[in-house]
Amino acid sequence: MSKVEELKTKVFKAQEEGDIASLYILEQEAHEVFDEDTLHGFYANILDLALEKLTDALEAPRKMDINEVQDFATLRALYEYAIEHYSAGAIDDASALFEVLSGLTNDKTFSDALKVHTAASREKISIEDFLDEIADLDATEDAGTFYISHFRDKVQDLLNDAKAEK
Repeated sequence: MSKVEELKTKVFKAQEEGDIASLYILEQEAHEVFDEDTLHGFYANILDLALEKLTDALEAPRKMDINEVQDFATLRALYEYAIEHYSAGAIDDASALFEVLSGLTNDKTFSDALKVHTAASREKISIEDFLDEIADLDATEDAGTFYISHFRDKVQDLLNDAKAEK
């Protein structure tokens, strides 16, 4: 069995089991082995599973536990999807997803960070300005989170403005 076939078998098994975490574990290998189209399909499958899990959580209703591996992987996939929308200029779509994600977990740090994302996107702050002026990427990198979790002092003005508008 070729390396590509072997990896596809692992990916298919993870998909059948709804195991987003295993798909993320296979991510590096997928980058090394798959062509661009297959890699695009790989990420589309992660997103499809994450959207299914989001729907299940909303229908239950239940809060996701960021410390549980499948919930963590689901939140990561949905966050990456929201950031893709934000980067592509679909700010309203990103804002809606950030808002849903902020209420989807009991993790206060994640929820608070996503509230900042929501406020910035509602204010139509571009992704570039968000990254340059609001996000503290060095502190986020040091924290080791999959999401932007640290912000510059300017964030308080943004949150105050958002609160005043409600």
